[in-house]
Amino acid sequence: MPFRNRIEAADKLAARLEVYRGRNPLVLAIPRGAVPMAHVIADALGGEVDVVLVRKLGAPGNPEFAVGSIDESGWAYVADYAASAGADAAYIEREKQRQLDVLRRRRHEYTAARPPIDPAGRIVIVVDDGLATGATMITALHALRARNPAKLICAVPVAPPDTLRKVEKLADEVVCLEVPDYFMAVGQFYLEFPQVEDSEVIALLRDEGKPKR
Repeated sequence: MPFRNRIEAADKLAARLEVYRGRNPLVLAIPRGAVPMAHVIADALGGEVDVVLVRKLGAPGNPEFAVGSIDESGWAYVADYAASAGADAAYIEREKQRQLDVLRRRRHEYTAARPPIDPAGRIVIVVDDGLATGATMITALHALRARNPAKLICAVPVAPPDTLRKVEKLADEVVCLEVPDYFMAVGQFYLEFPQVEDSEVIALLRDEGKPKR
């Protein structure tokens, strides 16, 4: 187990991202698990923190297994194995609408206190607590590239080799601390992996709290 919890993983990522200290990077979390991590990294580097809202499209009968993902604009990535996982075109359309509803609710809740930060011209570091299929990171990087960042960086504690190869095509730089060949789920690489609640996300985005160490 390489990581005690998300905060330890974030500390280690911040050390690897030290070159961006003092350059006001924009650290964007994929909610919800990565939000405390992004807060730690932004504090360490002297940057700003925000979220990039994307949602996985879950497989029929197995919502934790991503067959694709979608961003706030409605642009969706659909994995080449989606149909073999039982996700036909009609299912994908229903799942896209369901996840868009979640994205709209989260945007309203998360940014009620302030508008989203514009990534144009910024060094942008996109953080997640780990990649499995990479679907949500693929969509996040696609959405952000269209916003013209100066540099687009993917930063994660752990990912399998085949997933890293997918995201490397979409980012200017990928920082990944552990690349295990045997990979079942992100949570297997943490001793503590609790769910992060919306209330914690909102408090962190409003700078009304600190990540729980």
